[in-house]
Amino acid sequence: MSLESEEMSVVDHLTELRKRIIYVLIVFVLGLVGGLFCAKPIYDYLISTDLAQGFVLHAFSFWDGIGMYMKIAMAVSLVISIPFIAYQLWAFISPGLRPEERSATLRYVPYVFVLFLIGLSFAYYVVFPMALSFTISITRSMGLEETYGIAQYFNFMFSLVLPLALLFELPLLVMFLTKLRVLNPIRLRKMRRYAYFTLVFIAVVITPPDFISDFLVTIPLLVLYEFSVFLSAFVYRKQLAADAAREAQYTKSEE
Repeated sequence: MSLESEEMSVVDHLTELRKRIIYVLIVFVLGLVGGLFCAKPIYDYLISTDLAQGFVLHAFSFWDGIGMYMKIAMAVSLVISIPFIAYQLWAFISPGLRPEERSATLRYVPYVFVLFLIGLSFAYYVVFPMALSFTISITRSMGLEETYGIAQYFNFMFSLVLPLALLFELPLLVMFLTKLRVLNPIRLRKMRRYAYFTLVFIAVVITPPDFISDFLVTIPLLVLYEFSVFLSAFVYRKQLAADAAREAQYTKSEE
């Protein structure tokens, strides 16, 4: 009987997960449609910078223009979907949380969007211009004739900006997992050197092969990790205090 109820519980969980994924896909598709309507003004803004005005972008394929529209629309849809994805994730796991944990973790959802926008702004306005400037300066120093494609320009931009924006969610992710008692500051401190190595590796992968870009991405990621450890310690101390209070109340009721 218990096995049957357990199987039903697994089926219920899978059904709930399927429902949440469908909700996310619907919002993403709606955001994609909306992104197509605002792709042109966003494109005009993205190529209006002084750096982008320094060269002419070319279309090397009949599909480059459509591809550019789709990339921008997908980026817009991702930005719109981020807080909704966070809420659906919370809604999926919230039945297994205590009431106080549900209310506490729900408050994280708006900050998911805020941190993503901060990461997006930092990546686009700080890291991307310096990385692009460096690669262009190397090309010009070699005396090469510059012919840049629109697809290459936006691929370079999105492959740098979007991953870095997502990495800015690290503090909230650590707080969330600490709240669920999956992580704690002690474990995070023990795995610090492995985390540093992983973050440096990620920074090297998503940036051009130059020290300045690597440095500009690596330092914020390491700061984010240390900030995550600090937030984890804050949540962990509150958990220990709450556990001690519950234990004292239970002991008192037993007496």
